[in-house]
Parts: sequence; C-alpha cells; structure tokens
Amino acid sequence: MMTAATPSMPRALPAEHRQRLLRFAHEVSFPQGTRLFEEGSRADRFWIIRTGTIQLDMHVPGRRAAVIETLRHNELVGWSWPFSPHVWHLGAEATTPVRAYEFDATAVRLMCQEDPAIGNTIAQWVGDVLAHRLRSARTRLLDLYAPYGADSEG
Repeated sequence: MMTAATPSMPRALPAEHRQRLLRFAHEVSFPQGTRLFEEGSRADRFWIIRTGTIQLDMHVPGRRAAVIETLRHNELVGWSWPFSPHVWHLGAEATTPVRAYEFDATAVRLMCQEDPAIGNTIAQWVGDVLAHRLRSARTRLLDLYAPYGADSEG
C-alpha cells in the first residue's frame, strides 16, 4: 500500500506564513547518532530538516527501540510541541549528519495565539503530518503483524 508523501512545510504553508515561521528559526547541526529527544521529555522545540535523515523511534521494554519512520529534507521533526502537556510521544535520532532549522515551540505557540490565521495554517500542517504518520505506522504494523493473506479473505 502506497501512502502519500508527508506534508512538507513548503507545500503546506503559504509563502507569507512560511516566511513568518522562519523568523523564529535558527540553523543547527547534529552529528550522526545524536538523540534529539526521548519519549516523555519536554517538547519545547521542533525542527525542519534541511539535509540528512532522522529516525523516529518508540521505546519497547526489553528490546531495542522500534523505528517508526525515517524523516528527510523539508520534513517536520516533532509534532508533540503544540499539544498539551507538551511532551514527546516518540524519540528521535540523527541517522546521518543533519542540518536543520530549529524552532522554539513556546515562541511559535505564542505567535499562533496572537495571529489565528497563521495558527490555523500551522495547526492544519501539524495535523496533516500527524495523520500521515499514523497511517504510515498502521501500514507498518499491518505488514509486521497481520496474518498472511488476511486481506484476501472474504
């Protein structure tokens, strides 16, 4: 089953909103193997990848973390920051050297509260990213755990 591409910032935000959001960005670099965040820690920032790859993972007791998705150029890293209680639901690790734009989540949330138009656009974008990632995770779980041929019964 093929899923649509993750909604990237350039496709999801109109130029004016993209420019306003980028005013809050500063460029960062992460070497391969850097943990950006852990499940349960405070979601106080988010990133847009410029170059490199980042894997989202989930803690599995007694096992190595399960990779949920690999993110690339122009993709949003971190969707937990706009939602109370502002804690990460997954972990993230740079699998290659990464260059990214980093955003202070508190400052962006404040901008969204002060300007409902950009707030709605950003909320729609983050919601679309979240929906895409849930569909992708569901597909992966079905591939891993569904009985062989289960979809052909009828």
